[in-house]
Amino acid sequence: MPELARRLGVTDAVVIGLSSMLGAGVFVVFAPAASLAGGPALLIALAVAGVVAYCNASSSAALAARYPESGGTYVYGRERLGPFWGFLAGWGFVIGKTASCAAMALTIGAYLWPAYARPVGIAAVVALTAVNLRGVTKTALAAKVFLAATASVLVFVAAVGVGGVPAPLDFGTPTGGVYGVLGAAGLMFFAFAGYARIATLGEEVRDPRRTIPRAIGLALAVVVALYALLAVLALLVLGPALATSTAPLADVVTAAGFPAWAPVVRIGAGIAVIGVLLSLLAGIGRTALAMARRGDLPGFLAAVHPVRQVPHRAELAVGVVVAGLVAVADLRGVIGFSSFAVLGYYAVANASAWTLGGRWRRTVAGAGLVGCLVVGFSLPWRSLALGAALLAVGAVVHLVRGRGPSSRLRSSA
Repeated sequence: MPELARRLGVTDAVVIGLSSMLGAGVFVVFAPAASLAGGPALLIALAVAGVVAYCNASSSAALAARYPESGGTYVYGRERLGPFWGFLAGWGFVIGKTASCAAMALTIGAYLWPAYARPVGIAAVVALTAVNLRGVTKTALAAKVFLAATASVLVFVAAVGVGGVPAPLDFGTPTGGVYGVLGAAGLMFFAFAGYARIATLGEEVRDPRRTIPRAIGLALAVVVALYALLAVLALLVLGPALATSTAPLADVVTAAGFPAWAPVVRIGAGIAVIGVLLSLLAGIGRTALAMARRGDLPGFLAAVHPVRQVPHRAELAVGVVVAGLVAVADLRGVIGFSSFAVLGYYAVANASAWTLGGRWRRTVAGAGLVGCLVVGFSLPWRSLALGAALLAVGAVVHLVRGRGPSSRLRSSA
């Protein structure tokens, strides 16, 4: 079986994780999460999402060290819980993150050229798929460029926001209750899920047992701290208006007295989301490769390019599907659905980590499993219903195929 090349070190893996997370939460999720939680309760939702993300990251790191190959929780679930649970995790990741890619592409268009958001989004998918096809080191290099631009914009917003904090302070009123806070945490989790990209690249990092846990922990710590700072500033500067903002950080700059710089923030947002989309496309391609290797997706997707050493057919297939979704998808509607599917993915990861044993590991994995289920089932009902339906369809198809003649032939081979 052809294998991918191990070319990534700790720095490269951290950069890919950061570029996957930075952008989605800051530029897309804060406003809808604030509308569910209400005012300062957004910070509680952020803390809940951060705790669940920490548990998921710890479980993912332990499993990635044990199984350092492409596929992430799809592989872990198969190895620890059985083929069905592995398939369910992989299917949830693929459909959830494919929807997320469409949302990110639409966000790029909405920020950079609102009048032509869909064509710009499709062009972004085509260009970034081409970058990923050049090889994983090209992906890591491009991620560094996008991350540097994103960090510069976020530091600028933070500096301007500190000077624009009004007196007296007005965080707004927490109106969502417990259910609203948990639902907002589910949406906020959409912003923390990028560390999965590090695990799904497990076959391409050097010394994976050391590199993957360190990269996941470092990337998550940086993002949690930065999100907390920006959430506080957005609440202080915008107050209750945050819940209805379509571009929160641009509005922070405007409200702080620097409206001329708002277009710069919008461009920075577009660049940030390009970085997110780049890493998302790479991660889905690797999971599709792992599933195809085991017969859970069509076998032709298991090919690895002999020169570039990337899963070129899987990458192309993902790019085509995402470009098609961009033509019809609703920007905000897919965020909740994506969160539900990915929380299911991490529920399987925590259940898998539980089987590794150890008191602390089981405590963290158990907390992560409960957190994923509670937060996932607190999302808006439309997202919950669509996510559950698509997961169920995938599960039924998998079970039916498992009983078919081709499955029996594979078992006897």
